[in-house]
Parts: sequence; C-alpha cells; structure tokens
Amino acid sequence: MQFHMQEAMSKRLRTNVDEQLDVGGLFKGRQDVYRTGPLHVSLRIAGHEGFVEADGELSIDLELACSRCLEPVREHVVIPFSEKFKPAAADIESDEYTEEELSEFIEVDADKLDLKPYMEEAVQLYMPYAPLCSADCSGLCPNCGQNLNEHSCGCDTAKVDVRFAALKDLFKE
Repeated sequence: MQFHMQEAMSKRLRTNVDEQLDVGGLFKGRQDVYRTGPLHVSLRIAGHEGFVEADGELSIDLELACSRCLEPVREHVVIPFSEKFKPAAADIESDEYTEEELSEFIEVDADKLDLKPYMEEAVQLYMPYAPLCSADCSGLCPNCGQNLNEHSCGCDTAKVDVRFAALKDLFKE
C-alpha cells in the first residue's frame, strides 16, 4: 500500500482505500495468538500542501489465549488510524501549526509512502493486554494446572505468609 508523496501533495489527491491485508506473519512465534483474520483497512488518503494525511480505521478478528485459563478468546478489534506524513526535507509553516501539532507529523525519507508498517504498528499497539474468556474466569490451579472453570481440584491453595511459615506446624499434633 504505497503512495507517491510529491504527487499526492502537488495534485492534492484524495482517495479511499478499502483492502484486506494478511498480517499473520506479524504474530509468528507468539503463543498467545492462536489465529488471526485478515486486517480490514478502510482509509481516506488526502494530499495537502506539505503533507499527506491518512484517516480511517483498521479492524481484525483475533483468537487469543485467555490470560487466566489459556482457553481461546475471540475478539473483534477496531483500531482508529490517523497519521500525517511529510517529506523529511519539507518544512511546514509553523504559523499554521502549534509546536505540539508539528510533532505529530511523521517524516518520510523517500518519495514513496508505504503505509503497511504504520498499520502493523497500530495493530500491535491495540492488541488486548490481558484478554479474558469471561469476567469471572477462575484460571488454572497453580499447583496441578487444572482448569478451575471446568473442575475443581483438591489442591491446598491456602496462602501462607512466608514470615510465619515456620510457625504453621507448631500446633499440629
């Protein structure tokens, strides 16, 4: 997904992008991601004087491991995407923009703007941190590994303060 920066800026091109990208390689080797669907891209690309703007949203279906019990969790993630790109050599007039707004521009060294790495970065940043199969997921037993949502186990899971561990056997007969 590449665009010519100078052409887009000089002609003030406006175009819509509706595509699907395979981002399966992005999660290769990750054990917490079971499956991914294609990345649905819906963007509006607009050339302005001195910069190119990409606005829209990305969406993807993910099957992730529950952070407590490791069961599959299906999630549909919608990611807002809004970036402004300017050629590295171009100076944008600072009268129109504040210092904070100028810092939001991404400098592109080449004339071709490839949006794919920026979209992949957005997907990775918006990955759910600790997905859960349900809010009341009990997780796995720390001793035997039994999924406590399916069955309870007979393990002793009482927590003993390590400072008093020597005293716990004091009153046993």
